[in-house]
Amino acid sequence: MRVPVAVAVAAFTLAGCGHSGTSMGKMRAGPPPIEATTQLLGPNGELRGTAMLSQRPEGSVVRARVEGLAPGTYAIHLHAVGKCEGPKFTTAGPHFNPTMKMHGRDNPMGPHLGDLPNVVVGLGGIGTVDFTVPMLTLVGGPAPLLDADGAAVVLHAGPDDYKTDPSGASGDRIACGVLPAR
Repeated sequence: MRVPVAVAVAAFTLAGCGHSGTSMGKMRAGPPPIEATTQLLGPNGELRGTAMLSQRPEGSVVRARVEGLAPGTYAIHLHAVGKCEGPKFTTAGPHFNPTMKMHGRDNPMGPHLGDLPNVVVGLGGIGTVDFTVPMLTLVGGPAPLLDADGAAVVLHAGPDDYKTDPSGASGDRIACGVLPAR
């Protein structure tokens, strides 16, 4: 059973995320895709972006769009708890790490499943990331992201160095979006 996400998908404007899979007027057979969508909100409730996750056979695709930020590089991670209480968003817990790896793709003992590539924000204040996390499941499997307490997508103030455990030296948490439990 699919539980609806509180955020209206119509508000999600990331290019290429809304296609549901019709071809030549025929509907694809099979169950609907497993997806979760959230808004990334700053400490005062200001919209800082959106994120959409889609479970696929090869892993889960994470697509995020951030906006209204100064040009630069920002870390974005999947966190273990579906709670985003500002202003510091520490209620989102640590990075999602059911395999007990170290942080970072450049760390010989990593990466963990909450690691994502940095988001580069250009002069217009907008940045995007589109990345597949192998072995990450939203539901099902031995360690689904959307477990009993949900999960969160967290945007950090600085770039991830891809090696420092536990968070890539990425700085404060500046925006957060809840992915509800299923």
